[in-house]
Amino acid sequence: MALKDRLAREIALTGPMTVADYVTRCLHDPEDGYYATRPAIGAAGDFITAPMISQMFGELIGLWAIELWRRLGAPERVRLVEVGPGDGTLMADALRAARLDPEFLRAVDLILIEPSPPLREAQARMLADSDIHPRWVASLDRVETDAPVILIANEVLDCLPARQFVKTEDGWAERRVGVTDDGALTFGLVRITGGFNRPDFAVEPGQTVEISDQQAAFGRDVGALVREAGGAALLIDYGRSRREAGDTLQGLRRHRKVDPLEAPGETDLTQWADFPTVLEAAVHAGADVTGTLGQGEFLGLLGIEARADRLKAGRPDAAPVIDRQLARLTADDQMGTLFKACAIFSPRTLIVPGFED
Repeated sequence: MALKDRLAREIALTGPMTVADYVTRCLHDPEDGYYATRPAIGAAGDFITAPMISQMFGELIGLWAIELWRRLGAPERVRLVEVGPGDGTLMADALRAARLDPEFLRAVDLILIEPSPPLREAQARMLADSDIHPRWVASLDRVETDAPVILIANEVLDCLPARQFVKTEDGWAERRVGVTDDGALTFGLVRITGGFNRPDFAVEPGQTVEISDQQAAFGRDVGALVREAGGAALLIDYGRSRREAGDTLQGLRRHRKVDPLEAPGETDLTQWADFPTVLEAAVHAGADVTGTLGQGEFLGLLGIEARADRLKAGRPDAAPVIDRQLARLTADDQMGTLFKACAIFSPRTLIVPGFED
């Protein structure tokens, strides 16, 4: 039985499902979930990530990690952790750039956090010839805290879903996924009678507020990890840098937006990262945090333009392609401002590279 049919049957029996629960099932159902069974990343898939646009992205993250390690005092052992490594491209590029400092590579214990079996296989293939062989763990709480941590999470938060609440003329309601008489999935509203913490910002009737317990938990867990182990985490994603209303749920297939209810398990579903919630949770867990920077500004501070110039000098024939890649990653009308970067770090005197101000 297809996932859509199983969800419809479950909803008919138990009642409408929250948006967060629906997204989780669509992405991670063991039998038919998108990431569990058929993640399609890349130009020929459903979506593309920054590391796949250009090697410059992963290389700069690798150099960022080296600089952070040095600012930590160049410890003899450091846990280099990537959460949600995709197909492994970012880490492969980062490790290649890290060859500039062999001492850093000798210090690294590489840990990948990936629940998807197909993606673990892709990562193993991508990193088969790298200088460091990774080990995989299922969750953040499996990362040891006896050495400082350098953690990278690129486009992870948008995979952690949010519940949706709508302000109506009669009060607040939650948007949930229901089923019609003929078995089709549909969105509807369920009135809230109590137990709802209303947002502390202005919301007009008809507007949607998204609340993600999973994103808050991620911020809490990352904060607790770097507080105990020392080190820092770099988070890059698309999303909001201030609390505001907005329905950001979307489905992607073949790089096109589609109805999130259309094909459960066959479509990538995402919602915006809620950076204020993530960072607040990290602070409550005892960590320090930076503010958010646009991805374009952050990569500029890491030296992406100089890296692009060096690549073009070595391959003049590829200069137009490199310029397009640079624009895709940094331009305001592409990924430059919608995508944002921030850091969570141990509560000590540590200046995280790229966030010096």
